[in-house]
Amino acid sequence: MSEKKKIGILFGQENTFPQAFVDRVNEKQSAFPAEFVSIDQVEQSVPTEYAVIIDRISQDVPFYKAFLKNAALTGTAVINNPFWWSADEKFFNNALAVQLGVPVPKTILLPSKERPDDTNHNSFRNLKHMNWDAIFAHIGFPAFMKPHAGGGWKSVYKVDNPEQMFRAYDETGQLVMLYQEAIDFTDYFRCYCIGGKDVRIMPYEPRNPHHLRYAAQMQTTGDAGKKLLKTMEEYVLKLNHGLGYDFNTVEFAVRDGIPIAIDFCNPAPDADIHSVGQENFDWVVEAAANMAIGRAKNLKKGTDNLTWGTFVRSSVGSEPLVPAKAPKPEKKEKEPKAEKAPKTDVKAEKPKKSKK
Repeated sequence: MSEKKKIGILFGQENTFPQAFVDRVNEKQSAFPAEFVSIDQVEQSVPTEYAVIIDRISQDVPFYKAFLKNAALTGTAVINNPFWWSADEKFFNNALAVQLGVPVPKTILLPSKERPDDTNHNSFRNLKHMNWDAIFAHIGFPAFMKPHAGGGWKSVYKVDNPEQMFRAYDETGQLVMLYQEAIDFTDYFRCYCIGGKDVRIMPYEPRNPHHLRYAAQMQTTGDAGKKLLKTMEEYVLKLNHGLGYDFNTVEFAVRDGIPIAIDFCNPAPDADIHSVGQENFDWVVEAAANMAIGRAKNLKKGTDNLTWGTFVRSSVGSEPLVPAKAPKPEKKEKEPKAEKAPKTDVKAEKPKKSKK
């Protein structure tokens, strides 16, 4: 085991999850004290004192991203892998999902409306004019346009006709955009996946104000509901194993009983008690604490302690992109039968409730 003894969390403006995570890790054990990451000097190839760092902010702070890459190079288990999520983006996500057999919306990649800095028309000699008629015919209306990288519902447009699309496109500046079919859904879900095995499926209403988006009920019930939950759990695990995320969310819009993956590139997914609610908050705190403690205990000295997805591992020839059989979650405990609609708390290993 490495001499690294601490579990740290690196965060920014959020207030509820970091403290609850630190408290729960320290309640559960004492071998790896948990704390807020403290940085006073970053020197190349000098190890940190952390066995594990949960990253909640480096997507917005380049200094932190460089710090975490250095920490990972010297053996810290950084969650999520800073090398991978820096290279990942939503268009690649969708393309990989197709390869993995997970349904996604029809999507077209659009070049930025304005030329990037330090380029001119000669920089785009290989780019032909977009065949807008063919694109509109393929995607249909309504449609969504959103950045190919990024999140937080920034620069997202819903358009109902070509005129609206072109007006929106004019506002996007140098952003590379996705143009994507809108899914007319009957159910919508947001799903946590922690450690590649713990899954929490939550009804979600993206059309509500932010603080009310988790105030939703699952509409599909009975055997169809059970089948839907099982399928989403399988898709969540398949996507996160393919991408290599330790702490991620996947969103599904359900159309005609089929869950269609909408968004699954979230290096620091929302875990604030005021938006996700107490029950979901307790679950994610417990699952994250269990994952961090497990990673600290299994840390290997002198090696890379990052998680790499099957896409990367298949690229270096260590395993196929799509296993012969999809990875199975750990055996579930039997739940008492109930006449009510199926529970939306689907997980491979049920974390204990957080002690408050």
